[in-house]
Amino acid sequence: MTKRLIIGLTGASGSIYALTLIKALAAMDWEVELIMSPTGEKVLAYETGIERAALPENVHIHENTNLFSALASGSYRTSGMAVIPCSMNTLGLMATGTGDHLLARAAQVALKERRPLVVVPREMPYNIIHLENMLRLARAGATIMPASPGFYHHPETMQDLIDHVAGRVLDQFGIEHTLYERWSGL
Repeated sequence: MTKRLIIGLTGASGSIYALTLIKALAAMDWEVELIMSPTGEKVLAYETGIERAALPENVHIHENTNLFSALASGSYRTSGMAVIPCSMNTLGLMATGTGDHLLARAAQVALKERRPLVVVPREMPYNIIHLENMLRLARAGATIMPASPGFYHHPETMQDLIDHVAGRVLDQFGIEHTLYERWSGL
């Protein structure tokens, strides 16, 4: 397995989910190929106080306007892509196969190459257009995972809830982690 994962960070609130996922991957020596929408980068700084220069060393930032990035090609090997958090605007672009930026193109590449694409919508409530776009992406092969943490592991902090969502995303790629305690039955 290629230890390289693409993370798309959009302008939806919830950039702490992406930051937690990025830090977990970096700690496990995974290469993180990060694409941030302009608003996503602003929301990351606003919500977490983290600027791009403070991200771990094994995070490679790709400019969203660079359609000549390796991430725009199916021949560049990755283990897939997670869009976390995913705005409804970006979800719509991915669902229709359109967009003139790298984040939407990388998602199209993941789908066409049959690599995992995990989409974590963060906005709510959903209208019928949002739901139809999610269904369209799911039919194309994406996994739709709204940021809905579980409570069976008895979370004590907000970070416990965030870790649960990030850990469930890692589960979709078969990546072992210790972000939350797995259910083992009663």
